[in-house]
Amino acid sequence: MFFGIFICLCSWSLEGVFGSEFVSESVMEGDSVLLSVNITEEQRRDGIMWTYGPNSIPISKLKTDNKYIYYNGPDGRFTDRLKLNETGSLIITDIRIKHSGLYYISTTSQEKPHKIFNITVYTRLPVPVITNSSSLDGSSSSYCSVLCSVMDASHVSLSWYKGKSLLSSISVSEHSNINISLHLECLDDSYTCVINNPITNQTQHLNTDVCHPCAEQTFLDYIIHLSFAAGSLTIVLLIFFVCKKVRKTNQDAETDQAGEQEITYADPTFSRRSGKQMSAVETDVVYAGVMRR
Repeated sequence: MFFGIFICLCSWSLEGVFGSEFVSESVMEGDSVLLSVNITEEQRRDGIMWTYGPNSIPISKLKTDNKYIYYNGPDGRFTDRLKLNETGSLIITDIRIKHSGLYYISTTSQEKPHKIFNITVYTRLPVPVITNSSSLDGSSSSYCSVLCSVMDASHVSLSWYKGKSLLSSISVSEHSNINISLHLECLDDSYTCVINNPITNQTQHLNTDVCHPCAEQTFLDYIIHLSFAAGSLTIVLLIFFVCKKVRKTNQDAETDQAGEQEITYADPTFSRRSGKQMSAVETDVVYAGVMRR
């Protein structure tokens, strides 16, 4: 990301300073690259100059008499690699990492570049190597620990994928040896280790020679698992209904006991009348006479 931001800033800066067309390209080592321009007859008569790098080192020149001149560069890096065509475009053959950088084309009478190219050259990617590392990291034999490695890589990312899903990733910018590990119980899907840069990638698949596959389930296994699940569900439901029944019984018993406690029985009290009292009552009786006709 930082590299991309840097390129964008460079592009903005160069266009702001020079007011020139800016082109950015990424290529692979060993390829031939065409830095395409279309010069006018007036520019051709004036003569054109190709320069390279921050110090604008001359690398190629088209003179006013239509003669081509090529320069090897201070360290000879462009020897036998440059060619100008009739449009003024520059061809770089068998390009290498050391040829990455800025290229300018301008007329011999003007300092401001007509066009600027930013060329980024990437190394060809090696195929990742996957090895079993279970014995090295002390993992249990029931697990599968694997290591994906790449030697001497730069500006790349190394990643593990399960199908199309990214599991883990690591990135480097400078030349270094990189690796990334993966820990599995068994090989249950398609796992791949991928190394990539902005323009290409290389993939290596994890196979059963490195990691043991998971045991395949038969129809009988499914029946057993289904029966076990059904049995477990039955036991849970049975426990639930028993607990519910016991709880209801206890609630009924508590209700009955509470009702019995609310009943209050009074003790009977008997009184015996005396004979005097009886006589007193009797003396109060008045008898009416009976008349016959």
